[in-house]
Amino acid sequence: MENKLARILRNTGPARFFLPISIALIIMGFLLLRMTPSKYAEIQGTVTNVTQHTNEDGEEQYDITFEYTVDGKKYTSEYLDLVESMDIGANVTVYYNPDDPQSTSNTKHTGLISYVMMGAGTLGLFYGIYATINAFKKDKELDERTAAARGMDSVPEIIPVSKDQLTEYYVLFDGKSLKPGYIIEDANRKVVYEAPMTKNAAIGNRIFTFTNHLTGRTFEHEVGHTTTTTLDNEIFSERSWFKFDGKNIWDDLHDQGIRIDTDIHSIFPRFRYTVAKDGRFFATIETSSKYVHEEDEAEHKIAIPVGRYYYRCWTNSDNLDLLFLTVFAISETEQTVVE
Repeated sequence: MENKLARILRNTGPARFFLPISIALIIMGFLLLRMTPSKYAEIQGTVTNVTQHTNEDGEEQYDITFEYTVDGKKYTSEYLDLVESMDIGANVTVYYNPDDPQSTSNTKHTGLISYVMMGAGTLGLFYGIYATINAFKKDKELDERTAAARGMDSVPEIIPVSKDQLTEYYVLFDGKSLKPGYIIEDANRKVVYEAPMTKNAAIGNRIFTFTNHLTGRTFEHEVGHTTTTTLDNEIFSERSWFKFDGKNIWDDLHDQGIRIDTDIHSIFPRFRYTVAKDGRFFATIETSSKYVHEEDEAEHKIAIPVGRYYYRCWTNSDNLDLLFLTVFAISETEQTVVE
């Protein structure tokens, strides 16, 4: 099962941000342009009243009431929140709408703002359309590129790579030490990868230290706390992520060419994740009981998968760092179906 809606929502994120804002800017600019006084007529009025008040910043402002005459008819209007006062009886310049003399303004230069708003809105609209087209194009390309790796959709028990090309790894969670974290063992129970949490934080990022014992390389990574949202109109709709070195973990994996399909199988539901990299099979990851090694599990009559923290992995790649990061993303998030 693939959560295609979650994928589309993620890929169209920029478009969904820019399109409504751009449309709103265009509409507001158009409305403001219709109200612009650039074609207003000019006339002199007389100040009849001045009211002083203080704004939220403690600054004094003035409301000016004035009278003016158009075609022999007297009108009353006002300018609000002026920074300078005027004397009662003084002349004041009034710009009025010839079609509606009651409509006045104290300036004729607001048209530029309208054009700027509509221009910005138009640019944003074009970008939003471009981003939408590009997102669906990317979505289609990913489907085409990963078609070869999705043979497991119809026969989920078969890995589309010969067994002699596969290496089996076992992922388990070490929660008993002072630095809880993950361990990867090979079939001989040799630890080939470690990722303890070397710094915990209730607020802010945690620090995990990833050590690849096959390459001897060690890196520290900042890992944020998991955030989960739910789409109520879709089954298996939880969307869960965390920041990994400041970036959404799924975006990080997708940028590295990783795509994931999810299957549920066996009498005790296990989740099996088929992972493709750049359209080719990369790994199969399966949830396990706490007895990650098959011989250990066989010794127990009931070995129920725990859903998180314990996995078996089969891969034909030597990129153990990327394999662990994929397992880490699946284990540390709360969604059932990933994509």
